[in-house]
Amino acid sequence: MYTFFQSIFAAFLSPSGLFALAALDSSMLFFLPIAVDAAVIVLSARHAETFWVFPLLATAGSLVGASITFWIGQKIGENSLEVWVSKARLQSIRSKLKDKGAIALAVPAIMPPPFPLTPFILACGAFSVSKLRFFLMLGFMRFLRFGIVSVLGWLYGRRIVRIMESNVFQGVIAFFILVAMVGTAYTAYRLIKTTRSYRRGRTPGGKKSGAKRTA
Repeated sequence: MYTFFQSIFAAFLSPSGLFALAALDSSMLFFLPIAVDAAVIVLSARHAETFWVFPLLATAGSLVGASITFWIGQKIGENSLEVWVSKARLQSIRSKLKDKGAIALAVPAIMPPPFPLTPFILACGAFSVSKLRFFLMLGFMRFLRFGIVSVLGWLYGRRIVRIMESNVFQGVIAFFILVAMVGTAYTAYRLIKTTRSYRRGRTPGGKKSGAKRTA
């Protein structure tokens, strides 16, 4: 079983694997803390001559995953958001978007794990935030974050890789992969349930949907 989880993480240690991992990490169906950053570091250390490519791939994948989450937020609307995001966090996101604008979009995108970015993306979709402004800011800040991580991998990659290849770190990764798999199955169930409720014209709590969205 341990070898199985190791092989899963190793499968993402390629350009296409990094793109897919970053896309999954920004989606609602998958959350694995530090996985994308770890993959960028390992790849930058192993391929020092092309370390600058990996932030681009991670950013592109992150934008693809975020676009799906943003679209889901648009579809479910504000009435169903509390199924996914706590009421307190929703109020906080709404206030930050109103008071700080672009800055509010920038901060979550660069925050290190385990800061949950997905609820913020989902809420921005439901609140009808400008797509152009949102994705430009998200893309810039994600590239900045992954760029910094890539440089660290390029400079100190060998030391970091030795730590990541240790049994303790591999055990931690295996545990998080298991949690992510269970969480993915549960999230998929909730998403299907929410979507069906939305199509029936009601939120999962039984309230009718269709309330006006805020900008």
